[in-house]
Amino acid sequence: MVPLFTSQHVYEAVSPDRAVEAVRDAFVAYARGEWTMPPKVYVPAYPAGDFRAMPAHGGGFALLKWISSFPGNPSRGLPTVMGTVLLSDASCGRLLALLDAASLTALRTGAAAVLAAETLARKDAASVSVAADVVATVTPGKHVLFREGALRPGQHVSLMGADGPDKCEIAPAELARVEVFCDDWEQASHAGDLAHAVEAGLCSREHVTEIGSVLSGDAHWRRSSDDVTVFDSTGLAIQDLAIALAAFEAAHELDLPHVDLS
Repeated sequence: MVPLFTSQHVYEAVSPDRAVEAVRDAFVAYARGEWTMPPKVYVPAYPAGDFRAMPAHGGGFALLKWISSFPGNPSRGLPTVMGTVLLSDASCGRLLALLDAASLTALRTGAAAVLAAETLARKDAASVSVAADVVATVTPGKHVLFREGALRPGQHVSLMGADGPDKCEIAPAELARVEVFCDDWEQASHAGDLAHAVEAGLCSREHVTEIGSVLSGDAHWRRSSDDVTVFDSTGLAIQDLAIALAAFEAAHELDLPHVDLS
């Protein structure tokens, strides 16, 4: 019998503060090579949406997230994001838990935005919103929000919406003129806002810093209070693993249903 974490159980098990702590540790472990993450696999179902398979390994556990994104679903009475996460024991392959993917995605996305803002924004930043000191965007990524010259000195933006090769929240030329950070270079340079700037020849690897390197103390983040910082988030399986482990740790506190897979 395998425990099943519904969306409600995931939120009961993992508080927002715990999510931030878990995702911070995951970024650091990944930056140090202690956790690994094969590339995300996209299964297009365009124009309706797409499926994504996201594996990760770390801390003695392995995870596979199978999730879909169908922007038109709300008109059908369905969620935009649906899917399942499988958590396994990496020492023997035993399946340990099934978890709702949408709630994990929401928690780790929010946690990544908070971490980027706390780490990359000016220490005297006073407002968090749109056209503010600290901005977080979570749009479908179909339209450019920040055109060239739109960001002002000292501003920080966390771009959370453009997580696929056909999405973009910032103009490539605007990304090229600011200090750029990402969750993972390989993934972001192929499937995030960065992909468009790289394709246009405006950004390269040496101009981009991974957030895990900043959190681990291996990279610096701001040279002056006027620096404009942008975090390109494409969503990593290691973040999902971190939230799944945090939920699994709290399993004994919850009245979980179980699934017989024998």
